[in-house]
Amino acid sequence: METAGLPAAAVGNGELGPQRDLSLVPERLQRREHERQQEVERRKQKRQDQEVEEEKSDFFAAAFARERAAVEELLEGGESVEQLEEAAARLQGLQKLINDAVLFLAAYDLRQGQEVLARLQEALAKRREEMQPKKRFAFKTRRKDAASAAKVDSAPRAPAAEGSLASQPPLKEEGGFGSSWICGFSNVQYQVLEKRAEELHQRDVLLTQLSNCTIKLYGNPNTLRLTKARGCTLLCGPVSTSVFLEDCSDCVLAVACQQLRVHTTRDTRIFLQVTSRAIVEDCTGIQFAPYTWSYPGIDQDFEGSGLDRSKNNWNDVDDFNWLARDVASPNWSVLPEEERRVQWD
Repeated sequence: METAGLPAAAVGNGELGPQRDLSLVPERLQRREHERQQEVERRKQKRQDQEVEEEKSDFFAAAFARERAAVEELLEGGESVEQLEEAAARLQGLQKLINDAVLFLAAYDLRQGQEVLARLQEALAKRREEMQPKKRFAFKTRRKDAASAAKVDSAPRAPAAEGSLASQPPLKEEGGFGSSWICGFSNVQYQVLEKRAEELHQRDVLLTQLSNCTIKLYGNPNTLRLTKARGCTLLCGPVSTSVFLEDCSDCVLAVACQQLRVHTTRDTRIFLQVTSRAIVEDCTGIQFAPYTWSYPGIDQDFEGSGLDRSKNNWNDVDDFNWLARDVASPNWSVLPEEERRVQWD
């Protein structure tokens, strides 16, 4: 049988169609085979990457659980300063473990680890406070230099009825923060507040309920917490571990740390040096720029803090309220370069 004047053998051999189509068949087959091999390699690489990430995640989970248990044991049974210092050292190890894992940990796992770390740091501060000897009550003559604890700015003072303080007493609130390990300022308005390196070295700093103040912290604290601040400027030397910012508005900060967490804060500029990714949650109008504050002795403070000055993730921010990876969060942004020229002094 013949079809359209062609021999049956030609039909059976697939010789129908123009000659140029027959010449393209091997090229199409080669291209298809090449694409197939590429897809096989992509899937193989994806499986290998997934296995590596799972191995890293498993290692992180095991190491974190082991160190967490050790810290909890030290905090629960620690009856000596040496044990608390060992717990503090292990907490720094936990912080480094989290910093190294930010590239492969899921956001949820990262958040859980950071929350555990924050709770352990708070528990350590509480145990340090409990270890302090209780002072006997006695009347004391007020020192003449007590009023120099806070410098009064040229801005107008708030009336005394509103809680403005000429001098700053030790903190006796926020869960009993009266420990010698913890220092800071509370309930102050329209003042310039300073602490020097010898006052801050590896101590926990608490700043709360400040309004229209400028706070300068020269030195190397262990942690820093700023809460309920309005219209304040905070300049701080390198913090060895974490900086927490909560319930603040219209503030400007210059901070260097391992970890930054910002909660329920709005319209605030942060000049940042951070070795892990910063975290914002329930925030709006947060702007980030590189850390630029400097003062005599800051190089020595960075060395003492253990921070890597060559590593700064100031614009690598996780917004826990924004899960879309392909769309930028509307809650934070990079501060334009023309707005970064700030005269700190």
